[in-house]
Amino acid sequence: MVEMVNRPYARAFEDYALRHPDVLCLSADLTSSCEIDGFRDRHPEQFLSMGMAEQNMLSFAGGLGLAGFRPFLHTFGVFLYRRPYDQLMASVAYPRRKVRLMGFLPGITTPGGMTHQAIEDVAVMRTIPNMTVLETGDATEVEGIVEAADSIDGPVYCRVLRGAIPRLFDTPFRVGQMRVLSEGGDVLVVTAGITTEEAIRARGALDAAGVSVRHLHLGTLKPFDAAQILDHAASVRHGVVTLENHLVAGGIGTMVAEAMAEAGMAKRLIRLGLQDTYAHGGSRPYLMRHYGLDALALVRAIERLTGQETGIDEAALGEVRVEDVHSAVKAEAL
Repeated sequence: MVEMVNRPYARAFEDYALRHPDVLCLSADLTSSCEIDGFRDRHPEQFLSMGMAEQNMLSFAGGLGLAGFRPFLHTFGVFLYRRPYDQLMASVAYPRRKVRLMGFLPGITTPGGMTHQAIEDVAVMRTIPNMTVLETGDATEVEGIVEAADSIDGPVYCRVLRGAIPRLFDTPFRVGQMRVLSEGGDVLVVTAGITTEEAIRARGALDAAGVSVRHLHLGTLKPFDAAQILDHAASVRHGVVTLENHLVAGGIGTMVAEAMAEAGMAKRLIRLGLQDTYAHGGSRPYLMRHYGLDALALVRAIERLTGQETGIDEAALGEVRVEDVHSAVKAEAL
């Protein structure tokens, strides 16, 4: 039975910020949805409400960084780069300010549809010079993301999970370190964020069907450790499958493809994720199934890669978790 942890970010941020008075908490009118409402109420001297004005918040944060503070900006991921892109580049990334961009609702973790779903954020943020990109995949990584982000000498963008989150790992988040979750020799599977749980759901059934999976979980998306990916890819027989909560263009699938092409590695690669499409609204399990981001989609991709019919169906996979709506009473909970 997987342990579920409720709102680990709220506790982790408060604990860290109280030990580091130079850390400031900024909100763009989504305070409770980013789990910092308790911090606002208990520690107003370290809290700034910037309102629904993200361009101003990014410029203001750059000034705070110049003054020696380390601002943590809290809003949904889309509002940290789509709307304030120019301010992000000029006020934060170019001068290498220690601004920590905590982006909630990555990818299709929200039923809010296109306006709320950060599906191209990794592609955008990894192209920005000086920017580090991190992603959380379980409660342990959410608990460690604040300290990890604040260890970066420069700006950092984090894809943060919220609400009730499973605990999959028992070792802390380490910037630059990828987790080797299984060491099979047939297929390399590379995941991050919520797709790691889907790959874990699939692995037991694949093992029972005689398919040996080497599974890597990425927490650091930039800088990208191409050399380690290539070492793992070279150790499997059939090839690589990437599975990501993001468009296949520009994200993990593209990073792996670039690494393999530049090394001249002649192995097949299948990229699973959103295929040049926006996602509509719906529950997370529904969206993952509809757009081919779930455990069964991974099984089918591995069958194509190996040429082996496994006979695995949904009933053979691990149980799908059904999540409660973050808040039934707040429209901002989207």
